[in-house]
Amino acid sequence: MFVANRMTKNPITVEPETKVDEASALMKKHGFRRLPVIEGGTLVGFLSDRDIMKVAPSPATTLAKYEINSLLAKMTVKEIMQKEVIAVPVDATIEEAALLMYKHKIGGMPVVSSVGAVVGVITETDIFKTFVDVMGLPEGKTRLTIAVKDKIGAVKEIAEVFFEMGLNLDSLVTCKKNTGEYEIVVRGDFDNIELIKEKLAAKAYIVEHFVKIG
Repeated sequence: MFVANRMTKNPITVEPETKVDEASALMKKHGFRRLPVIEGGTLVGFLSDRDIMKVAPSPATTLAKYEINSLLAKMTVKEIMQKEVIAVPVDATIEEAALLMYKHKIGGMPVVSSVGAVVGVITETDIFKTFVDVMGLPEGKTRLTIAVKDKIGAVKEIAEVFFEMGLNLDSLVTCKKNTGEYEIVVRGDFDNIELIKEKLAAKAYIVEHFVKIG
C-alpha cells in the first residue's frame, strides 16, 4: 500500500504572503486542518489549524470581534507557519509515512513528487483508515490471536491449517511480545472456531483469544 493511493491529491495550497484569516477561511470551507505553503512552486512551509489557534485571541479576550478579525487579517501565513517541514515522497509506502509521523509526533505531512512538487497531503486519519481497510474490519471478520514461540516455519504451519480447512486468510500479522515470543493475529470469515482451535493445538499452537469484529 502506497502513500499515492491514500493521500488527498492536488491539495489546496497557500503562499507565504496569504493572510491568516484567508487561510483559516479556506480550511473551514473545505474541511482541511493543514495546508502546504508554496512559493514559486517550491514547498516552503506547512500550516495547521493548531498554528492558527496559537495566534488567535483567547475566548476570554476583551477584544471585539472586528478587532480579532482585523488582527488575523494583518498577519501573514509566513509569520506562523512551520518552516522546517517533514515531507514524504509520493512513492513511499504507508508504513514509511506512519513511521515518519510517529517519530516526529506530527499528524500530517505534504507529499512531494520526485522533482519536489507538492502532489498531496497524508494525515493520521488516512493512516488509520488504511489500517481499518487492510484488516477488513468494515466487512466484519473473526479475529484469532495465536500464541507462537520463536520458531522457523510457524507462519507456514499455521497457514497450512487454514488451507487444509478450505479457509481464506484476509490478513495475518505477527506481533513480537516483550518475552521474545510472538502473537500471530489472523482475520477472516471463520465459523467453526472450536475445530480451528483443535487443529492448531494439534500442531502446538494455542488460540489465546477470538472475537468477531464488525
